[in-house]
Amino acid sequence: MQIYSSAFASGGIIPRQYTCEGEDLSPPLRWEDIPAGTQSLALIVEDPDAPDPAAPQRIWVHWVLYDIPPRVQELSAGVQRFPPGVREGINDWLRRGYGGPCPPIGRHRYFFRLYALDTTLPALPSPNKHNLQAAMHGHVLAEATLMGRYAKGDR
Repeated sequence: MQIYSSAFASGGIIPRQYTCEGEDLSPPLRWEDIPAGTQSLALIVEDPDAPDPAAPQRIWVHWVLYDIPPRVQELSAGVQRFPPGVREGINDWLRRGYGGPCPPIGRHRYFFRLYALDTTLPALPSPNKHNLQAAMHGHVLAEATLMGRYAKGDR
């Protein structure tokens, strides 16, 4: 399984429009080679370099999506309306939706992790990363990762 963005290459700089310095839109994402038996997909976007890449203290969660139907192969830039069944979780700003890169210092890495699951998940009472990972435990068929970088002032 693989995940890509037409906006940036893996390991490349995330364009400003997908960050807090721009329009704060979610980047376009697409994936392929979903394994047989996949019943749903989940996406977690996180920054392991918060607050400072030289002295990281926590992983900051930017976006949580789950129960993405396996027939869905992409999300457009700035997606507002999701296909039926998709559930949006809570990020570390304690809100639903995408929150783009906004590093306080240094160039951070942002991981877009896509999971293929052998089940759909129930509505989670608190759909944050921790609860989603607990619900996914034992159901992950495959994982794909796209990593982008960003520092304030990058274009």
